[in-house]
Amino acid sequence: MRDFSDILGEVRGKIAAACNRAGRDPGEVEIVAVTKTHGADAVREAWEAGIPIVGENKVQEAAWKKPASVTGPSWHLIGHLQSNKVRHALELFDFIHSVDSVKLADRINAISDDAGFSPHILLEINVSGEKSKSGMRPEDAEDAARHIIEECPRITLEGLMTMAPFSENPEDSRPCFRRLRELRDTLEQKLGAGLPRLSMGMSGDYEVAVEEGATWVRLGTVLFGERPKIRAVRAVPGDYDGCALAGLDSYSGAGPTVRILD
Repeated sequence: MRDFSDILGEVRGKIAAACNRAGRDPGEVEIVAVTKTHGADAVREAWEAGIPIVGENKVQEAAWKKPASVTGPSWHLIGHLQSNKVRHALELFDFIHSVDSVKLADRINAISDDAGFSPHILLEINVSGEKSKSGMRPEDAEDAARHIIEECPRITLEGLMTMAPFSENPEDSRPCFRRLRELRDTLEQKLGAGLPRLSMGMSGDYEVAVEEGATWVRLGTVLFGERPKIRAVRAVPGDYDGCALAGLDSYSGAGPTVRILD
């Protein structure tokens, strides 16, 4: 098994090369280490290797993993946020990448005002138009951003996020990433506000995303390997690495993962 620091060095080298091709400073790009279905050990490994940002898809997974993990990383919610989990999300995460409606932004602002939070967010944009993906339509982004800036004083809007359609060819993602960058640039001009963050690109297409302007790339598999198969979840004290079980594949994120070991 390869050493994590070697893997990270290779990834950072590819990011630097992509920046060079695009005439960018590699310091503009940060890695979000996505630890979905991995245990608290993955958080510690990333932190000790020099990655200060952890990304989680589910509020309920961060709820058990964060207390079990090393202190230090900044926690980012990158998955869909349900309105009934907003308060819990604000307690756990420093940054929310996935605000996909004005209604959700208003709820985040109201709860933040009540509880004293000052959240930083991105608007999630469904650039591809896929029905299976969350995110608002690109044509709705201006009104949503303007509303947040003018009507949601507790929130700091810092940019945009998207997910490209899955493809074996990373180049297929380029139009999606380019359109998000162009949308961001247009919004900055129309709103007179800086939106410096672009969260786009994952393990299969992050080099293209960097070439197109990504400032955060969300990387899981390329850093930690394939996600473990999940039999179930259960709340257990102590060892969060799971155990060998077989049976149904299911995953809710609600507690420490129980893995199927092949």
